[in-house]
Amino acid sequence: MDDKNLMEGMLLLEKGVCDLYMHGTMEAPTDNVRSAFSAALNESLCMQDTLYSKMEQKGWYPTEQADQTQMNTVKQKYSAAQ
Repeated sequence: MDDKNLMEGMLLLEKGVCDLYMHGTMEAPTDNVRSAFSAALNESLCMQDTLYSKMEQKGWYPTEQADQTQMNTVKQKYSAAQ
């Protein structure tokens, strides 16, 4: 298993953790429990962002800039649906 596969696995796990913490935050029965889940979610999201950044630096997670025309088309599509 190479570094890229390891990072992809870590990212996948981190996404799953974020999902669990998000649901824990939404369904928390008390403010203290909600606060604990929310803090854990925020920390997990930061770790996920760090993983994305490292993978992008190595060329393992390429991103592309959306052009303004594409963004306007999507905005119009969803604005009309409301």
